[in-house]
Amino acid sequence: MTHVDTLVVGAGISGLVAASLLHRAGQRVIVLEARDRVGGRVWTVRTDDDILDVGASWIHGTDNNPLADAVHAFGIRTSEFTVGSYQPDGRPIAYYSPTGTRLSEEAVARFADDVRHFDERFAATIAQSPPGTSFGDAVETTLRQLDWNNDRVDRVREFLGHRAEEQLGVDRDLLDAHGLDDDAIEGDEVVFPDGYDELALRLAEGLDVRLEHVVTHVRWGRDGVLVETGAGMFSAKRAVVTVPIGVLQSSSFVVEPPLPEPVSGALSRLAMNSFEKVFLQFPTAFWDENVYAVRQQGEAGHWWHSWYDVTLPHGHPTLLTFAAGPCAQQTRHWSDARIADSVLEALRGLYGERVVTPDRVYVTRWQDDPFSHGSYSYMTVGSRSRDHDDMATPIGDVLHLAGEATWSDDPATVTAALRSGHRAAERILARSVPFGDIWAPAEH
Repeated sequence: MTHVDTLVVGAGISGLVAASLLHRAGQRVIVLEARDRVGGRVWTVRTDDDILDVGASWIHGTDNNPLADAVHAFGIRTSEFTVGSYQPDGRPIAYYSPTGTRLSEEAVARFADDVRHFDERFAATIAQSPPGTSFGDAVETTLRQLDWNNDRVDRVREFLGHRAEEQLGVDRDLLDAHGLDDDAIEGDEVVFPDGYDELALRLAEGLDVRLEHVVTHVRWGRDGVLVETGAGMFSAKRAVVTVPIGVLQSSSFVVEPPLPEPVSGALSRLAMNSFEKVFLQFPTAFWDENVYAVRQQGEAGHWWHSWYDVTLPHGHPTLLTFAAGPCAQQTRHWSDARIADSVLEALRGLYGERVVTPDRVYVTRWQDDPFSHGSYSYMTVGSRSRDHDDMATPIGDVLHLAGEATWSDDPATVTAALRSGHRAAERILARSVPFGDIWAPAEH
């Protein structure tokens, strides 16, 4: 049996950050990773011509963000692509009415003003909402305060529903009213023209990462931890468990004794979402020029309502859309071809015969991934904002949980994953650790 100072379960960003900082501090660390690659839900698929980030894609706000600092320090190339937390404007967006006609600039401006006016009142509604209020309930309460005609109400209602789905991959009525409290973006958003996985590869340098080691049991006690994998047993003084909450909640991953409060209660109130990416690569671009997104209003946009032009320089013209929330659940067992046909039908409602057959379709399948059971976490109705941080409460000073679901300020992001891994390392080392140690040159 292999014995080390710290075992890290999961080679995603949180696990790699924790392992790197502990390793730099002189600890013996082994990272156990179920997949055949590092990165976890940061996953880049490459072909001869294109790069697709089929997991995480963005840094959501580069200001005062240690993730952006790390990427810059590692020399990883980024490109500005500000989405703006599903905001109504800010970058060129081609809006189409429920009947399929493109809205004028004046109409878009009026709609965007409606959304901003709603958001101001919505924040007050959420602040005053009693525990157990859903995001959808808060939307309806706010809409009733506005003296608008049915069309204005319908357009803003559907926009808020799409915001919940696209931001957190869940129906608005299943999301807690506070589920998008941390949806603010500070600074530009950026993507990775060479692939987000460069970050994971850099973080993994010099670490003892054991790939294809599927952890099935974590046993913890006063004397340390014992971790069982299909490739053998490992023991350590302590462990950092960074698997997604979908794995923690599954029967295939057993923690003994069971997780205590407040960790167990927090875990029971969070859930993994239903959120898939659909990439369509075309021989030619048929959509609007000089826009970064296309949005369909009305019933025609019930499932497929937003498309993003993610064409790389010199790459195939590429549109990205999302199967989110109910759409992801209902299309879960559809073939890629059937999903593509459904998306193309929606596009034909806007562009008619201009729509061409895609050269390639790529659909993610995070809901069926046994090592994630979804894309990222969200707050179920009745959860509390502190549940994220409560998830990371040290257990007997031997077991620490980390990952995007364990950070309250901006959960469901790579930034949260990085920060949580850093926090776990600080707690184990019992001292503060500069973020710069994540990317500082290793000492030999």
